[in-house]
Amino acid sequence: MLSDLRASLEKTLGPIRSLTPVGGGDINNAARVETASHGEAGDARYFVKWNTAPLPRMFEAEARGLKLLDSAHALRIPRVIALIDQPPALVLEWIDVGANKPAASEALGRGLAQQHRSSAPTYGLDHDNTIGSNPQCNTPTRSWIEFYRDRRLGVQRDLARQRGHLTSDRARRLDRVMNHLDRWIDENAVTPALLHGDLWGGNYLIDAQGQPVLIDPAVYYGDREAELAFTELFGGFSARFYAAYNEAWPLDRGYADRRDLYNLYHLLNHLNLFGEGYGGSVDAILRRYAD
Repeated sequence: MLSDLRASLEKTLGPIRSLTPVGGGDINNAARVETASHGEAGDARYFVKWNTAPLPRMFEAEARGLKLLDSAHALRIPRVIALIDQPPALVLEWIDVGANKPAASEALGRGLAQQHRSSAPTYGLDHDNTIGSNPQCNTPTRSWIEFYRDRRLGVQRDLARQRGHLTSDRARRLDRVMNHLDRWIDENAVTPALLHGDLWGGNYLIDAQGQPVLIDPAVYYGDREAELAFTELFGGFSARFYAAYNEAWPLDRGYADRRDLYNLYHLLNHLNLFGEGYGGSVDAILRRYAD
């Protein structure tokens, strides 16, 4: 496999000095590539991720998402170098990693608020992508409640049924939550914001200059509160990050009431990816909102 990848990379980057596997992901393989001479992109080092059986157009969607985030001019985004057909692979610029100091957390908070000010006429995106190794449906709608109900919770509900994770009590409560989202979400108070879409602590880096870098996106336009909620689910973000975000663009006072509602999507996705170990967390949220 590495020999096939190397051959494909050399057609794009020129002669390769080294191809060194690196860690950092559960879904794809990854490596650091060093070229023997500067390629057309002007870099001698690259990051490549590949997968022998990716979801359809997975890397293409990621590349488009990275470019869309970059167009917000808010945070550093790895430059897309190339897409490889065989084996399916994505080549990005190599990022030298530095220390996560307080100033970097503050820059991440301010930058994310600026990114969220990039808007669109509708929720969703003009193409689907992936959330982990599950498909993420982004068919646009003008209603956030409709989008979150059908494109987020509804898709995960259907996956849970297919994979045997939808107990009768879970299904009943989930349907009740989906049918009454307007109890917690004020449609008129939400505007489409450009979201990374999968922003947990493992999906940003701090570069050698101390600047935050967003990686591995699942981009779409949605309620910015959904992004902030997910940053709180698994940790990895400091108090300075939240203070800087709120200074740049304060969250609504009702955010705390919706935080778990928005994290329900990600917990259902984890249930569908990893199994019943996440079932208790899903059920606790459903009981809170449905009972």
